[in-house]
Amino acid sequence: MNKKLSSDNSFDEFINCLPTESESTAAIYTEYPSLSNIPGDCVRIRTKFFYQLSALIEKVLPTIDLSLPLGQSILMDKFRKAKIYLLHRKKYELLQQSLEQTVATNDDSRPSVQFDTLKASYPSENGENTMFNQAFKQLFKDASIKFRRADERLWDATYVEMHSIDAGGPYRDSVTCICSDICSTRLPLFILCPNGRTGSGSNQDRWIPNVFLPKESIPNIFRNQYRFVGQLMGIAIRQKHYLDLKFPILLWKQLVREPITLEDIEAIDMQSFTIIKEMEMQIEQSQLINSNIDIDYLFSSIMSELRFDVASSAGQTYELVPGGKDIPITAANFKDYCRKYRLYSIVPSYYLSLFTADELEQAVCGKGQIDVELLKKNTYYGGDFHEDSPHIQRFWTVLNEMFNEEQRKSFLIFVWGRSTLPTRDADFTSKFCINPYYASSDEIDRLLPRSHTCSFTIDLPEYSTTEIMYERLNYAITYCLSIDAD
Repeated sequence: MNKKLSSDNSFDEFINCLPTESESTAAIYTEYPSLSNIPGDCVRIRTKFFYQLSALIEKVLPTIDLSLPLGQSILMDKFRKAKIYLLHRKKYELLQQSLEQTVATNDDSRPSVQFDTLKASYPSENGENTMFNQAFKQLFKDASIKFRRADERLWDATYVEMHSIDAGGPYRDSVTCICSDICSTRLPLFILCPNGRTGSGSNQDRWIPNVFLPKESIPNIFRNQYRFVGQLMGIAIRQKHYLDLKFPILLWKQLVREPITLEDIEAIDMQSFTIIKEMEMQIEQSQLINSNIDIDYLFSSIMSELRFDVASSAGQTYELVPGGKDIPITAANFKDYCRKYRLYSIVPSYYLSLFTADELEQAVCGKGQIDVELLKKNTYYGGDFHEDSPHIQRFWTVLNEMFNEEQRKSFLIFVWGRSTLPTRDADFTSKFCINPYYASSDEIDRLLPRSHTCSFTIDLPEYSTTEIMYERLNYAITYCLSIDAD
C-alpha cells in the first residue's frame, strides 16, 4: 500500500477512496491480500497512523546523522527499523532534492567513448576486451563529476568501424552491453551464485561479488571497477535509465546496511546450508527424545569429513579459523561453526540509508519486468495507424501474450537500445512511436520491421496475421540487434 501512496494522487484522495464500513471488503483489497479480512474502518485508521508516523519521521530527519553505523546511535538504530514506514513519495522527494543539489554544473562537456564491438566479442584475461572495461578505462577518472551532469546522455558512444551516429540509441545500447558484461563470466567482478552453478533452489540467475582470499587485499584495479559499477548505479538513480543487473537481495541489503539473514544466504546457496539445517534438526530432536544420546557420536557418523573450512562462492576453500582444515566439527563447536560460516561474505558497500533493500533495487533496476500496459500508454502512432488498427492490435497481442520476458527485453533493445522501461509516465523522456512500413501487398509479409533506436521508433509492416507478426518480430529481435547505420 505504501507503493500506492507514491502515485500522483494526494494522501487525502487515497484515504477518501478507502471504504468506511466496519465489514471486511476483500474485493476492494485485491492488491493487498493481507488486508482482505480486516474491516475497512480499521484499515483507514491504520493508514492514517502510518501517515502521521511518516510525518513525524520527516520532522526528526534533520537531527539524525544517517551515516552512523549500527550500534553507534540509539536514535539512528530506531530510525532504521522505522524507515520502512516512511512514505515512498517522501523518500523520493528527499532523494530528488539531494540529487538536484549535487548536479555538476561546472562541466558541460560530454565525453566521446570509443567502443570496439569486434574486440569485445573476443575472450580476454580479466575482461580486458569487454565493453565494460572499454568504458571503465575512458570514463572512470572523471566519472564522479561527469556522471552528475543533468544531461540525458552522459557520453557519446562511437562504435569503431560502424556507421552509427549517437543521437541516443548507441548510448543506450552501450549501457545495455556494459550491464550484460557485469553479470557474466567475461568479467572477474561477479560470479553466478551457487544455486545457479548447481541448478538447484531459487535465484539461479543471480550474480554475487567474487571472493578474494581473506588475507589478501583486493587489487586496486578491481576496487576501482567495483566503484565504477556503483557509479553506473548512480546514473540509473539520477537518469531513471534502469540497469538490468541481476543481484540477489543480500547484496542490496549490504548497500543499505540492512542485516543479512540466514534465509538471504540460503536463497542463493541452498546446498551448502542443507547439511547444517539437517544437523540442527537432528540435534534438537535427539535431545527431546533422549537426553543421554551421544551427540558427538551422531556428529562423527554423519559429518566425519566436515572441518572448520568452507568452500567460497567461487569454489575455493578457506579456513574459517587458523588450522581450521584440521578441526573436526563436534557438538561443542557446531554453533560457532555455523556463526562463522554465515558471516562469510565479501561485498562492496555504499550508503543510501533512506531506502530499504527492495526500494534501492527498484531505484537502480526498475521493476525488473517489462510493463506492456505502461509502454502502451506511452505510445503514439504515425501515418494512418491508430490504436484500433488491426495490425496494431496484433502487435500488442504478440508483445503482451506471445512474447516471454526475455523476448520483451530483446524487443526493447531492438527499438530503444535499452532493456528496461521507466517505472512511471513522467520518466519517459521520449514516447514509443509505431510508424507504417509501406510496401506492396505481395511482399508485405516477407519484410522485417525496421527500428530507429535514437528516436524510439519502429517501422511496422501491416502483417496479415498474428502468427506472421510474431515470426517477423521474433526474427528481428533475435538476429538484427546491430547498431550499425542507426
